[in-house]
Amino acid sequence: MNVLFVEDEIKIADFVRAGLKEQGFVVDYFDNGDDGYMQALHNDYDVIVLDIMVPGKDGLAILKQLRSAGRNVPVILLTARNELDDRLQGLNLGADDYIAKPFFVEELGARIHAVVRRSVGERQNLLSVGTLKLDRITREVTCHQQVIELTSREFNLLEYLMRSPGQVFTRTQILEHVWGYDFNPNTNVVDVCIQRIRRKIEPLDQAVWIESIRGVGYRFRKPE
Repeated sequence: MNVLFVEDEIKIADFVRAGLKEQGFVVDYFDNGDDGYMQALHNDYDVIVLDIMVPGKDGLAILKQLRSAGRNVPVILLTARNELDDRLQGLNLGADDYIAKPFFVEELGARIHAVVRRSVGERQNLLSVGTLKLDRITREVTCHQQVIELTSREFNLLEYLMRSPGQVFTRTQILEHVWGYDFNPNTNVVDVCIQRIRRKIEPLDQAVWIESIRGVGYRFRKPE
């Protein structure tokens, strides 16, 4: 499990890095917020452990900018200040957990495993392909963070295609899965529904995400 750790107090940094490595974590360490932020922005981590009070960008600023950039990696905040306002501010900005100094590194390891388990569960309910995101729980679809209003049938069809980008589905398969009945050669309900979805996406993204495969059916295009 890959961890980004940002902390400027050397003694704390040393014992946390050693303790996490003993527990099997791979730790990238930075002692300032500017370098830590750039590393978090351009690399993938399972979790970020972030001290609030660091030189350069402070921890809350890093967290806020990561969330604004659409980076949903789990974040655990560390701080010597154990005041309610600090905890609330961090959580409101999108922190996944909060631990006050001093702490046991074993507890931090347990917290990391907990937030990663929750994150994995959330990702299973979130389909993301290119600029499009589909949340199976809230049944919300967004493109460039703008909500697209879909009917229940349109949502189900889009979800069916997005689950397997690049795979071609026949009209028969789509009808059976989305409408629940066998193919009728005289119906064009699939084509009509696809066109409605496209018209709702196009104002936000001109790319043709749902591709027509002549004589076969449709597929959701893989991002390049």
